[in-house]
Amino acid sequence: MAQRRLHGLQRVLGTNALFATAYGNVGSSIYYALGLVAALALGLTPIVFILAGALFYCTATTYAEATAMYPEAGGASLFARRAFNEFWSFFTAWAQMLNYVITIAISAFFAAHYAGGVFWEPLETSPGDIVFAAILIGLLALVNVRGVSDAVNVNIVLALLDFLSQVAIVAVGVVLFFSPEILLRNLEFFGEAPTLSQFLLAIPIGTIAYTGIETISNMAGEARDEDTTIPASIKRVMYAVFAIYFTLPLIALSALPVRCDAAGENCRTLLGVSAEEGGYATNPIVGMVEQMNLGGLQEAAVTYVGILAVTILIAATNAGIIGVSRLVYSMGLHRQLPDHVRRLHPRYQTPYIGILVFSAIAVVAILPGQADFLGSIYAFGAMLSFSMAHFAVIRLRITDPEQRRPYRSPGTLRYRGHDLPPFAVIGLIGTGLSFVVVSVLDLTVGAAGMVWLVIGVTAYVVYRRRQGLDLVTTVKVATPQPVTEREAEYDSVLVAFDSAHYNADAVATAAKLAARRRRGIHVLVSIAVPKSAPIDAALPDQEQAAQAIIEQAKLQGGRRVSGHWVKVRSGQEGRLIVNEARDMRAAAVVLPVPPRRGGQLFGPTLETVLAERPCRVIIEATPEGVAS
Repeated sequence: MAQRRLHGLQRVLGTNALFATAYGNVGSSIYYALGLVAALALGLTPIVFILAGALFYCTATTYAEATAMYPEAGGASLFARRAFNEFWSFFTAWAQMLNYVITIAISAFFAAHYAGGVFWEPLETSPGDIVFAAILIGLLALVNVRGVSDAVNVNIVLALLDFLSQVAIVAVGVVLFFSPEILLRNLEFFGEAPTLSQFLLAIPIGTIAYTGIETISNMAGEARDEDTTIPASIKRVMYAVFAIYFTLPLIALSALPVRCDAAGENCRTLLGVSAEEGGYATNPIVGMVEQMNLGGLQEAAVTYVGILAVTILIAATNAGIIGVSRLVYSMGLHRQLPDHVRRLHPRYQTPYIGILVFSAIAVVAILPGQADFLGSIYAFGAMLSFSMAHFAVIRLRITDPEQRRPYRSPGTLRYRGHDLPPFAVIGLIGTGLSFVVVSVLDLTVGAAGMVWLVIGVTAYVVYRRRQGLDLVTTVKVATPQPVTEREAEYDSVLVAFDSAHYNADAVATAAKLAARRRRGIHVLVSIAVPKSAPIDAALPDQEQAAQAIIEQAKLQGGRRVSGHWVKVRSGQEGRLIVNEARDMRAAAVVLPVPPRRGGQLFGPTLETVLAERPCRVIIEATPEGVAS
């Protein structure tokens, strides 16, 4: 017999979906990280990306181990909660919030510059870039307040298109540009161009190209077969990232090498020079393609790369806002932020106050129009949250060695009878030193980052005291759940509805089939959750409607009818039904025909079930004009 699952967070995302979501974020970073790093590291830019990649490998293994242990949303803040206490969880979450805010700001800012390089030149300079970025953030914030559907297939297509385009640029660049001699000449002035301090500062900034790894952790609560899919998706991200980020800078520095004046001074590469001075610091990939001399295809290639970059960066901006919405809701649930910050919109059921507040902060961050500041402050937050993730995994190896670990970071370091993860130790040293470097060598960034932390910690302390709570105890807000029954396990006929429609004919058909085969009937009701809202967000109206459908089916079908509802991302209802039928070993699935839209005979949910049908599928069509 198969066990009927109770409602809750539905795990429907496989390895490809997790990989695509993460690479969509990581892959977008190269569009701005390359210019920011080249402005500081000059000819050592490829070396910076290799060193940053080593830190990324250490961090990825840390996230793989911790996320597989605790396949829930939260990322580094969740790890800190498990390893330490609620205060350190908040501290880490606040650093993550800085990452999301700057992700929104920097992605929108560079989207403006890529759009300017292809469509309208004033967007490449101030104030056009600032106005464009601010409007973009405002529009996406409003879209997320209304709620947007999850588009996993779109994410997969975009990530694949982005990766293949980057591979193509590398391949063409190898043929046209790659020159070991030029790369070696670029290193001649190390110590002066760049200076040692510039080189050291470039390393933490280079790590911003890899920060999308947090995305997989935050999607872990929706991962299917999480023991295997989470580590596998992280590995795929690592392979794809290394393939691009270890090669693209070599091509870029061959195409746009370091040039110095006659005295060997004022060295620079156009990759790190602003558009006002004729460089490509804010659209470096377009700069590379413009050097390719592809004849009749040249203009089309530049336009294609520009459009792709704008699309990916807009998606990254939106992903940052989605990350804010989920993190705000999670922090509110754990009494880290006041309840009104996580309050859901009465109609759209999204944490609209948090979305609007932190999107506004992102706009403020853009106003100075300083891309280098955005990159450095991004590195500040990323290095802090990565350091906490490494520290948490090390501590968990000591305090909870018996905890089930589906994936373990490679290698073993014995210390006082404990098996420590060596890559987490190396990662902690590397990210910790990078945090110190970016804070000390850029005092403006250090001061701004510390102000952000002080504001957050002060607000946390005041709020917890007013709530009568201490600073370290985890207190989670109780969310109302419907009453469900734990019935015996059995095979059954599965009847699937959404929370807005009940079809009595479908239940009647299931009752006839179940009577003939002496089987029970299980009703599954799906509740679609907007992408900008957490998957476990409270949706009282929809939950009540779903429970009413189940009770109505029980009245119609008798005591052998059971049911539960599940929250799921829009577009994933079909996969949910297929997985449920497989888990229950259902003899048949009964589905009502959805309302016909346009020229489509079936909706996407029904098409998915028919394409992947795990058993017999019966479609119940109610004649037009007949109420069900």
